[in-house]
Formats: sequence, C-alpha cells, structure tokens
Amino acid sequence: MSFKVPRYFANIATVSLVSALQITAIANVQAKPPSQVKYSVARQENTKPRESLVLPYAFSTDDLGTVIGVGAMATGLYQKQMTIGGTVYGGGDTKGFGLSLWNYRILDSERFFFSAIAMMGEFPLLRAYSPLPGDVSATPRAGSNDSSFDDFIQASGSSNWWEVKLEYVLPWGSAQKQSMASYQLQGGLLIDDVQQADWNPFKTGTSILIARQFNRYQQYRSEEGELAGAVHGLELGLLYDNTDFPVNPSQGSSQYIAFSYNPQWLESKERWSFIEIEASKYFSLGATSFAKQNIIAVNAWLGYSPSWQDTLDDAGNSLVSNNAPFLEGATLGGMYRLRGYRQNRFHDKAVIYATAEYRMTLDYNPIADVRWLKFLNLDWLQAVLYVEGGRVSPTFHRDTLFSDWKADVGVSLRALTAGIVVRLDFTRSNEGTSTWLMVGQPF
Repeated sequence: MSFKVPRYFANIATVSLVSALQITAIANVQAKPPSQVKYSVARQENTKPRESLVLPYAFSTDDLGTVIGVGAMATGLYQKQMTIGGTVYGGGDTKGFGLSLWNYRILDSERFFFSAIAMMGEFPLLRAYSPLPGDVSATPRAGSNDSSFDDFIQASGSSNWWEVKLEYVLPWGSAQKQSMASYQLQGGLLIDDVQQADWNPFKTGTSILIARQFNRYQQYRSEEGELAGAVHGLELGLLYDNTDFPVNPSQGSSQYIAFSYNPQWLESKERWSFIEIEASKYFSLGATSFAKQNIIAVNAWLGYSPSWQDTLDDAGNSLVSNNAPFLEGATLGGMYRLRGYRQNRFHDKAVIYATAEYRMTLDYNPIADVRWLKFLNLDWLQAVLYVEGGRVSPTFHRDTLFSDWKADVGVSLRALTAGIVVRLDFTRSNEGTSTWLMVGQPF
C-alpha cells in the first residue's frame, strides 16, 4: 500500500471538503484550542436576529476529480449564540456529508454549552505519513522530522470523524455575572474599542473548562488489501481568553492547556496520551489611511506524548508503541500549523511550533455597493503576511527541540463575511507550495 507519487500538492481538495462543512457550520473559529468565548454579535448593518446562508461550491483536482456540493447554515434560530449547519458533496469516486451543532446552551442553563459535529466521506486518494501498524522500519521513520517527502501510505478509502463537546464557562473574570459576551460591530470592527485589561483570570477575560470526546475512523483500500484504524479519545482542557474580540483579536492574549487520552477500547487498538499548551498574543498598531487595523499576532504551541515508546532492535530498526496515530497528538503540517507542508506531514513524540502574522484590515471594501452580493454580509478584507517554524522530535530535550526546524512563509487574503472569517492562504516551503481555503483565523 506504499508507493511513490509526483511532488505536487492536493491540499486544496482536502481542505475544500473540510471547510465546506466549517463554512456552513461556523465551526470553531480556531483550530486549536477546541473552544472559544461564547458571544453574540449585533452588526450595525444588519438588525435581523438570525443569520442564514446557502452556499453552493465546486472544485476540481487531479486526485479527486470534479466535486460539487452545497452547504447551509443558520444561527440564532433557537438561541442567539447557537448555530446549526450541514453540507453534502459528490463527484466521481468522492462523496460525503456533514452535520453540526454549535454552542447549544443546555436546557437554557447559564454556563453549560454543548456542541457536536460529524462528517463522513469516501475518497479516491488518502495519504498517511506513517508506517504500517506493527512495521519494524529503518530510521528515519515515516513522518519523523528527517523523513522523506515520498515516504507515505496511499490508497482509496473512507475517512469519518465525529465529536461531542461540553463546555463550562467559569464564574469569574469577565464572565462572573454572565457567561456570554456581547459585541457591537460597525464595518466588522468593535464600536467600543477600549484598551484590553491586564492578564488576570479572576478579574478579566473568560475561562472555560472543556470536556471533549472525539472519534475518527479511516480505512485504506488497495489491491494489496485493507488497512483500518480508529481513534476514540477524550480531552480535558482549560482555556483562558483575554482578547478584545475572539473572532478577530487585535489586542490581548489567550492560553490553553489540555490532556488527551485514548483508551484501548472499541476499535481503538492503541492506548496513548498527549499533553499540550498553546499561547497567543495580539498587538494593535492602530489605523492608517488605507487600513482600519494593523495587527501583529504571535502564537506558540508545545506538546508531548508521555505514553510514546520507541524501541530499537539489533539491526537499528525502530518499533513504536502506545503512540497517537499520525493525525493526532504531536503533528505538524496542513491547514493550521506549517501550512506549507502536506496535511499531517510530520509526527512524533514531542512537538514545538511558533508563528507570527502581520494582519492589515483594509479600509476598502470592493463589494460594499454590489447589490447581488449583499447576501454575503462582507464587512472587511484583510491582507496577511506570515512566517511559521517548528519541528517534531523523538525527545523533549531542549537541544533537540530547538534544532533543525522546518519553516515556511506565506501570504493570505481573509474576509469577514456573515460573521465568519474566511481565509485563503498561499504558503511556500522547501517541499513545495500549498493553497488552503479555510474558515477562521489560524489562531
């Protein structure tokens, strides 16, 4: 099931399928952490209590052929912060659908919020930068920091994932009296743009406890046989967000710490654990004659899998056990971290990552007066320059973590439309150029 392919990227295909669901569902604006401040928005340009959008889409790639689909979303139907959405797509050997529910306040409780999302799909091409389960392979192992670009498993198959999440907004800081924030916007920017208070979880900002149960099932099929794997994991995390506007922060900071555990149960064959911490900081540089905002945004992520075991035989071959699969845990590459590399390109016991972005929110809106595009509710466009770096590592030793980093640079065009940030990222690395269409700021 392993063979070579030309050096080209099919990232836009993979991400288009994922983002089709996320666009329609207003999936979590951030990739990680899997939580966000609970809020409602009042746009001066739109007084309707509900927002809805139906969006057809189509794309074509060498890997997947021509795919067409349609997505739909609605927010404020039952509770003003709640969103539901779905998508269905197909074409050739590619087909799938997705459904989601976000930020349902349980039984109208004040502080408990429930979310669920599921997606099922069949694809003519799936890739995994990972050795086959139980394989004894010579180093460097597939997916490791020094691994070959061409060392992966490839076959047709299915990829299904679903998760449920329960969040509790802690009764201190800015959420001491009420769990939800309320934002007044004009042109996509805060009307009351005040200096953000200093870092202090007990006096300012919002703290949220997250309990998430996540599942993924993938099956690879080729003439040589079938390979299947499953994840049924649990995550417990704590988010502290002290930013001014979580959809598009211009000042303040956020931190997230979490522990994930996958027991050896149901179809899941490996028992593994993962610890992570993430921090973001935002600096406002003010406005200029051509930009409503100028923002410097920085982010760092550190993770470690204490369960991961790597043993060597007499021939120097390695056998890994109690490790997270290539798409969980200490993983880099893809739509959020190291965007210039293929999805889940690197994977190991430990990971370190850092990025910086310059975000310029343009004063000019080219479709503000285009009547037939009014349904998009486009408030602003944002031009972004960014640089990323990081590596995965078989050890948590400082000297190893801070050596031989992978890096990329990129440019991005982003838009705030119907209350959602949509981004189109172009990124260059030493393994090629990638294009990602995605929902939400990457951090």
